[in-house]
Amino acid sequence: MISNMTKKHIYIAGPCVIESAELLDTVAAQLTAINQKLNTDIIFKASFDKANRTSISSFRGPGLEKGLQMLADIKARYGLKILTDIHESWQAAPAGEVADVLQIPAFLCRQTDLLVAAAKTGRTVNIKKAQFLSGTDMKYPVEKAKEAGADDVWLTERGNMFGYNNLVVDFRNIDDMKQIVPTVIMDCTHSVQRPGGSNGKTGGDRRFVPSMALAAKAFGANGWFFEVHPNPDQGLSDAANMLELDRLEDLISKLEQE
Repeated sequence: MISNMTKKHIYIAGPCVIESAELLDTVAAQLTAINQKLNTDIIFKASFDKANRTSISSFRGPGLEKGLQMLADIKARYGLKILTDIHESWQAAPAGEVADVLQIPAFLCRQTDLLVAAAKTGRTVNIKKAQFLSGTDMKYPVEKAKEAGADDVWLTERGNMFGYNNLVVDFRNIDDMKQIVPTVIMDCTHSVQRPGGSNGKTGGDRRFVPSMALAAKAFGANGWFFEVHPNPDQGLSDAANMLELDRLEDLISKLEQE
C-alpha cells in the first residue's frame, strides 16, 4: 500500500506498453535520475498487455508472465515502485506480486469482479474514471473496492467523451472525487487522446500535456500520470499523446513549485 501522506505529490510515469527491456531501462534510468535530483518518488508505469486497443492488429505487449518478470527486473534494478493495469480478475493476484499499485482501466471501472480481485491483493488500487461517468459517480467503484478490503484507493481523471473521437476534461471532477478519496490523480496524457480517431488507432495531441498538468494542480490534484517515451512518435501504443521523456523533469519541477 502506498500513502500520499509520505509524499506531498504522487507522480506516475512510464511507457504506455512494454515494448522491450531496453526501453524500460532507458525510462527507468531517467526516472531514477529525476527522483534523485528533485527528491521525488516517481512510480514506474508500463502495461504488460494492452487489451483495449482500437484494432485487432494493434501491438499489445509481451503478455502477463513475461511482462511481469520484466517489471520485476526494473523494480529490483532501480528500486522504483511499480504500477501496471489489469483487464481481467484472474490477473490481479500475479500482478499484485510485482506491482505496488494495480490500475483499473477507465472502461472497466464498474467491473465488480475486477475491482474485488484487485482489492483482495492488498495493493493500492488506482481506479481511472470512465469516459462516460462524472466524478461523483466514482463513489460506487470506490465502495466496491473498499467493501472487498482495499485500504488505499486512488481515483484518476482522464477526460470525458465529447462527441466522436474526442475528449474534454471537466476539472471540477477533481474536486468532486476528492470528496470521495484523498488521492486524485490527473492523467495528463490519456486526457489529450482522440480515441479511435486516427485510422484504426488512437490519436492525440501531446502539446497540451503540460497545460493539463498545471490546470489539474490549480483544481487540487495531488498526483499526476504521464506516459513518456524517448521517441514518442515511434511508440507502439498511444504514440500521439505520450510526452517526450526529456521533457518530464522540467514539467515535474514546475509542479513541485508552490
